[in-house]
Amino acid sequence: MAQLKLAAGHPQGLMTLFFSEMWERFCYYGMRVLLTLYLVKSLLKGDAEASLIYGAYTALIYAAPVLGGRMADQFLGYRYAILLGAVLMAIGEFLILGGSEQFMLFGMGALIVGNGYFKANISTIVGKLYEDGDARRDSGFTIFYIGINIGALLATTVVAFVGETYGFEYGFGLAGLGMLAGLFIFWNGRENYAAAPGLDITEAGMKQVGPLKMYQLISVLSLALIPACYFLISQNEWMTYLLTGLFVLVAASLIRAGIQEGTVWRDRMIALVIFMVINIVFWACFEQAGTSLTLFADRNVSREILGWTMPASMTQFFNPAFIIIFGSIFSVMWVKLDKLGKNPSIPMKFALGILQLGAGFLITLVGLQFADEAAMVPLLTLVFLYLLHTTGELFLSPIGLSMVTKLSPKNMAATAMGGWFLSFAIANYAGGLIASLTGGHGDSGDSLGGAASLAKYADVFSNIGMVLVGFAVLIALLNKPLNKLMHGVK
Repeated sequence: MAQLKLAAGHPQGLMTLFFSEMWERFCYYGMRVLLTLYLVKSLLKGDAEASLIYGAYTALIYAAPVLGGRMADQFLGYRYAILLGAVLMAIGEFLILGGSEQFMLFGMGALIVGNGYFKANISTIVGKLYEDGDARRDSGFTIFYIGINIGALLATTVVAFVGETYGFEYGFGLAGLGMLAGLFIFWNGRENYAAAPGLDITEAGMKQVGPLKMYQLISVLSLALIPACYFLISQNEWMTYLLTGLFVLVAASLIRAGIQEGTVWRDRMIALVIFMVINIVFWACFEQAGTSLTLFADRNVSREILGWTMPASMTQFFNPAFIIIFGSIFSVMWVKLDKLGKNPSIPMKFALGILQLGAGFLITLVGLQFADEAAMVPLLTLVFLYLLHTTGELFLSPIGLSMVTKLSPKNMAATAMGGWFLSFAIANYAGGLIASLTGGHGDSGDSLGGAASLAKYADVFSNIGMVLVGFAVLIALLNKPLNKLMHGVK
């Protein structure tokens, strides 16, 4: 490891954070890769109910870091917040091993709260390892991002295989052990990132509040959020009202703040809200990977390779694998296109990303032509689908965070970033709603036959694809007005 740090020329702490985050992602994606199949096959949930539970869970996962980051900034410090998050996530994985719906929901609650503390703050420490203006910062985050995708790739291969081959409890247990590995690496390597500012519990966090210090009180109150998450996941219809209300509130506050800053910032805030809506549409459809596409793989995709049958959940590994393969190629491509003056505008990149996402869903119509007598389409159907989804993601996802910082004035950057993450939360819940339309398995436990199931999936996926293609064309037509609203931001 020392040689790697020396060769890379980066601060010592980067590799510690790299492996800590890698194992945390292994834990998170390890649980997520098995979740829908566990709900349907072990807890005997119908497709619609399982999809809504999955959507509510992943929505809260994306919403939690907004609170976790603020608590760390004001009271907990980054190190304590990450340690608290890691412990809660490990506990959450092991709670699921209880095998009942109640244990699962409490476990999901602990994972949500823990992820909020861990995910929000470890990236912050990476940034603080570098001085302002350090040319190595972008490279450091690229290395860190590779760790995220390695963790996702390991989860969608190793945990998926173990969970479906030997039992879901072994998969969840393995994910929990991964989180303990991340916790150990982060604590054991604490001297490597000790120079980063903001690690320690703040002065406000050390203030006495009754018998407890503030950071201790926050830790206890964090445990109280677990049953709140339990309620929101189990009664997930409340999520529709909660997320819609939050989006209206955030969008209104952004536009109102932009108006106060002048015409240019008003227009940029309007553009940001539009991009938030586009982001919701993209990710709501992209996130079918963990729900309807996994169930489609389980029921209607021939997964046999040289006599070995790939577990259905393992088909989710195509996305992180393609990210690792194509990520660096795309980063070089954008630089070269920029030098040639051919780099697409932000609206056109979003349009092209959504176009590829839609084309991926339409691949199912091609697969349908090669279905066998048992109504099973070739595995290549999913390979090409995920390939197009991943290239679409690379057109849209990497520029999102950068775009938010460029479109928002400094005095409202945090609010704008919170709104951007809120769009991911809404997208994940909307993804659950979309997945519930496939309806291949009823609440009574009855399942559609092979041909009927395939016809249903092909119909829903092709409709999604056509809507996305139409939406991409609309964004392309609005390219000039959107660029005008952005006032020179590229």
